[in-house]
Amino acid sequence: MRLIGRLKDSRSPVLVMGESGTGKELVARAIHFRGAFASRPFVAVDCGALVPTLIEAELFGYEKGAFTGAIRASKGLFHAADGGTIFLDEIGELPLELQTKLLRVLQEKEVRRVGGNERVKIDVRVIAASNRDLEAAYRDGTLRKDLFFRLNVISVHLPPLRDRKSDIPALVEYFLDKFCADKILRMSNAAMKCLQQYDWPGNIRELENCIQRAVTLRNHDVLDINDLPPALRAPYPAGAGAAEATTAVTEGHTSDLEDLERITIQRVFEQVKGDKTLAGKILGISRATLYRKLRRYKLLKSSVASA
Repeated sequence: MRLIGRLKDSRSPVLVMGESGTGKELVARAIHFRGAFASRPFVAVDCGALVPTLIEAELFGYEKGAFTGAIRASKGLFHAADGGTIFLDEIGELPLELQTKLLRVLQEKEVRRVGGNERVKIDVRVIAASNRDLEAAYRDGTLRKDLFFRLNVISVHLPPLRDRKSDIPALVEYFLDKFCADKILRMSNAAMKCLQQYDWPGNIRELENCIQRAVTLRNHDVLDINDLPPALRAPYPAGAGAAEATTAVTEGHTSDLEDLERITIQRVFEQVKGDKTLAGKILGISRATLYRKLRRYKLLKSSVASA
């Protein structure tokens, strides 16, 4: 987050690396919307999802009659992002021929539409992302070396969730609020332990789907092991959740993110003298989320006393 803060007003190309589901597009959006570019266009492009025969036309635009079906001219995605940011997700999936044309766009800061001769100047900040090892890709010839170094001016590496498991409780709190903001839900200690022992091959996206499933299928306000997907609860025998519900899971393993959140909430409460409504507005969270966090950080008693 500190690195993102330093990049928010920079025009330098940024390369975001990380496994699928680690939040690469969220990083790109954070860089764009936290700084001077926030009011300008943000265009996200999934390079792996573009139709191979139409990639050039999609990116750079085309003239009327350039190919069958081109009944009118189109400016293209780079032109749509003019003055702002274009996010090229899975950049390693672009064919070599298109990589050459993209490199020219980055160098010359101009595009030429398919079927046209005129070159149009553009002013676009480029953020690219990949879940592949791009250094290995340019060594084996599937990625142009000069394109890699053009994009890799500043790199941001997103670690997989299995390497940052101390962040899982904070992420769970966020997703509980996202999928059920009007009700106070919480995760049992046993369920949280189960979440922290899983390796999450799908990373944060898989965790989000897991919490959404649990919230949707729940029949009580405390989510337990039995509310989790079968792949997560497989190592636990039936009824294990109730037996382990009093087990302390995260004691002594709080993350920096949690510590920062606890301190922030405590300071806000001191400033508003325990006014929960005002504290929620300042913190930008719902009342249900506020109560859940107060209980989690053992601030509820002191805040009630001061309210």
